[in-house]
Amino acid sequence: MTLLNLFRIGSLSRIAKKLTTLQIQNFSSYVKYAEHKQLEKIRNIGISAHIDSGKTTLTERVLFYTGRIDQMHEVKGKDNVGAVMDSMELERQRGITIQSAATYTIWKDHNINIIDTPGHVDFTVEVERALRVLDGAVLVLCAVGGVQSQTLTVNRQMKRYSVPCLAFINKLDRLGANPERVLKQMRSKMHHNAAFIQLPIGLEKECQGILDLVEEKAMYFEGDYGENIRLDEIPQDRRAEVKEKRHELIEHLSNVDENLGELFLEEKTPTIDQLKQAIRRVTLKRTFTPVLVGTALKNKGVQPLLDAVLDYLPHPGEVENTALINEKKGAEGQTIVLDPARNDSKPFVGLAFKLEVNKFGQLTYLRCYQGLLKRGDNIFNARTGKKVKISRLVRMHSNNMEEVSEVLSGDIFALFGVDCASGDTFVNDGKLQLAMESIHVPDPVVSMSIKPKNNKDRDNFSKAVARFTKEDPTFHFRYDSDNKETVVSGMGELHLEIYAQRMEREYNCPVDLGKPKVAFRETLMSSCSFDYLHKKQSGGAGQYARVVGVLEPLPPHQNTVLEFIDETIGTNVPKQFIPGVERGFIDTCQKGYLSGHKISGVKFRLQDGAHHIVDSSELAFFLAAKGAVKEVFDDGAWQILEPIMYVEVTMPDEFHGTVIGQLNKRGGIVTGTEGAEGWTTICAEVPLNNMFGYAGELRSMTQGKGEFSMEYSRYSPCLPDVQEQLIRKYQEEMGILPDQKKKKN
Repeated sequence: MTLLNLFRIGSLSRIAKKLTTLQIQNFSSYVKYAEHKQLEKIRNIGISAHIDSGKTTLTERVLFYTGRIDQMHEVKGKDNVGAVMDSMELERQRGITIQSAATYTIWKDHNINIIDTPGHVDFTVEVERALRVLDGAVLVLCAVGGVQSQTLTVNRQMKRYSVPCLAFINKLDRLGANPERVLKQMRSKMHHNAAFIQLPIGLEKECQGILDLVEEKAMYFEGDYGENIRLDEIPQDRRAEVKEKRHELIEHLSNVDENLGELFLEEKTPTIDQLKQAIRRVTLKRTFTPVLVGTALKNKGVQPLLDAVLDYLPHPGEVENTALINEKKGAEGQTIVLDPARNDSKPFVGLAFKLEVNKFGQLTYLRCYQGLLKRGDNIFNARTGKKVKISRLVRMHSNNMEEVSEVLSGDIFALFGVDCASGDTFVNDGKLQLAMESIHVPDPVVSMSIKPKNNKDRDNFSKAVARFTKEDPTFHFRYDSDNKETVVSGMGELHLEIYAQRMEREYNCPVDLGKPKVAFRETLMSSCSFDYLHKKQSGGAGQYARVVGVLEPLPPHQNTVLEFIDETIGTNVPKQFIPGVERGFIDTCQKGYLSGHKISGVKFRLQDGAHHIVDSSELAFFLAAKGAVKEVFDDGAWQILEPIMYVEVTMPDEFHGTVIGQLNKRGGIVTGTEGAEGWTTICAEVPLNNMFGYAGELRSMTQGKGEFSMEYSRYSPCLPDVQEQLIRKYQEEMGILPDQKKKKN
């Protein structure tokens, strides 16, 4: 007797025996999703877009129409519930998506795995790793905003992983909606061969439905939530427009599809099936992008989008996935194509693309590319060789877990208790050395100092940092020994701010975020000789040491190092005391007398000295060297060096002048520019002290389209006003009196 029959006759005790780990209330989902579909009936899609284009609202509607949830909530609704996919409290409060969330649903007997991704550039790695494991994507565009900065970023990411996509122009109900303008931007800014396959019936508050250009039907969405679709004839006043737009669609397809091109040249009208097959062929090749329209908030156009996902996006068997063989013997570096067949004829191969820590431990999201994995099986991390036994297999619905007994090729699932890194490959054969293409991780662009407000929270602080750096490869943490402070780096100020808030909420550890200090250096401007005697005799063993020599600056290309040279001849300074002199010199250079920063770019030449047969020791010479450096500081001319960064800014040509002007204002020197395909790259050298806040400024200057990278170039003398400011600040901190200030200056 099947589980379904047991359910019908109400034998709950017998069901409970069958459903060991699943709760009875999830029984209908269990029956619906536990059956394994054929490969052709599976879709793995992502929903990606710029900020506030309506991704999460669209996902909410998809889950509602497919029967996955029984009521819809707004992203930042008045009922304080929030969307299903925004499971984090911070996401619901701010009305933004911070973490990508996975779910799965069923539409017309097809299993659809969906990943809803963030829109902010600060969380771009979430989009990156989602697109790495997906077969297709829905690119959501706002009918008012059109192609925006993050749309271009997402488009580049799709291109990197060769992900076919559909475009969905959302928010037709908004004031100023103009899908025609959005289509033009797709063609001009994103270089897509795109054309409408749907047209809206009315815009803004007049939005009533959509016109299907492929099947030449009008669709109206009726009922309280637009769940009832009424098909009708094309309205009389729109028939000429539909005919024209359909011809335009066929023309765009004919340019990239041979079969349809022949029909077009013969002036034959393709059938509906021929048109659909042509759209599917060219969409899979990424030579054409079908454009759909609708408004997710007003429940119009979502069901046709789901149909288009089934009709035009690939199933796992249509995407070629490869792995690199890295065997110890044999063909090293050979690439093999993975077999997507849903059976256990080939060994299991899976890719871990996301890590998440919750109350149950570390949750690892994986995509199965080949073979079969059952609960109780052993798998091996191909990178580390570690063996793991699978005790629980779960599929995710936002932050809810639903257990399954096995997963097949094409499935997205999660495991507990697996020690790995994002991008690791897993196999069920320990002898199989395979590695799949890893996930591209961009370098962090913004750094801030961080410290817990209360010292008693240090344990929680270290736990939070350890968790977040493991989960998010773009979140970096380091201790700056120069400035004695901890520094976090990320993709933007919002990125770091979110993590600071999460530390307070999830670990009860409030933190202070601040501008990190710049590692300035102090150096000598001209050679200065010294002759210093250290003498201490106040009863007991005394101290006696004399050092004579020269302290001189090193050339500019060596201004970050210290050098010690022993030029003594004879026994005036015994050789066993030389290391003491060197240590005294290096120790003194750890904190300069001008601004409290390290001394560098200085050479200590020990030329002569004197010792006492009883009172001299290594400690005495250590203290003598410290005194000699202090003496040179009082007599010599010193200056402060600052780090100069090599900055590379990429932006559209139209912002070229504005960006150069801003770099000049920040004390930068432009070293070169180059341009290609409407984009310009500017190379410049800018003091690090002037680069704080540049990420936000660049985004606002370039409408969010500009990006920059920054790396250390060299140390160079800072401007006199900056030096004066640093000296004054240090003297105030040290409480030095005015007459002493004169002496220092």
